Amino acid sequence: MKRLALLPVLALVLVAAGCGGDDEASSDTATSTVSAESCNKDQLNLVTPGTLTVGTDNPAFSPWFGGGTPKGSDWEFNDPSTGEGFESAVAYAVADQLGFDKNEVEWVVVPFNNSFKPGPKDFDFDINQISVTDARDRAVDFSDSYYDVNQALVTLKGTPIADATSLADLKLYRLGAQVGTTSLGYIQETIAPDKDPRVYDTSNDVVAALNAKQIDGVVVDLPTAFFLVDAGEVKNGTVVGQFESSGGQEHFGMLFEEGNALRDCVNGALASLKDDGSLARIQQEWLAQKTSAPVLK
Repeated sequence: MKRLALLPVLALVLVAAGCGGDDEASSDTATSTVSAESCNKDQLNLVTPGTLTVGTDNPAFSPWFGGGTPKGSDWEFNDPSTGEGFESAVAYAVADQLGFDKNEVEWVVVPFNNSFKPGPKDFDFDINQISVTDARDRAVDFSDSYYDVNQALVTLKGTPIADATSLADLKLYRLGAQVGTTSLGYIQETIAPDKDPRVYDTSNDVVAALNAKQIDGVVVDLPTAFFLVDAGEVKNGTVVGQFESSGGQEHFGMLFEEGNALRDCVNGALASLKDDGSLARIQQEWLAQKTSAPVLK
């Protein structure tokens, strides 16, 4: 891939930052003072000099990660170091733009709910389907969007909720989601069912509850919804539909320790990947078959 042309790209980032909308988190609106020289590989603010340390959760689910787990790996489902899957591919593309070879990227396990807690981080950035929200952005910093996403509903085939075609059709059902997620927030604030949603510590727990028919449906991001069904994680499952974003387009951002100037260098890398079409090609390769579902309004 073409390496990052830092000075012109960063200039574009600065211009775009001044034009951010009010409904976007501050990662898209903050003014940067980063210089081209500070984005040279040997000048980056890294946890380990010479190594780009990237965090994500374990298990590492498809389609965000792929390639399985090589012998001896401690990762479940997929090892991020394979470079396969959307988020792994994006992380390595950003690393390449910043001047890192693949063997200079190290992956560490960061539980989802721990990633956006305030305080020092043992990673340079975390990439883990983390939606950018104002509340999270007050504790950490986020990159610009690397993927715009909608929430979706998964249930069991043949159940009454599987025939839902609108938000109103969902009012009577018990839904579930992982704690701390925008999926849970969407249930509570937008769907607003008559029954309180059930909240689970992990995504595995949510899926297990649906398979055990303890809940009627689960809300997750759309690509994950297709994975749960296609991979058979939800037994006899179906994607009922997707939801329109409320309060502005929901999007994923890479997460950084508050104040880490590396964020601005990564934004420059993302801008370059968008401009030359690389990010679109990565999305087409890994997510093209995971984004088509009727919209429930």
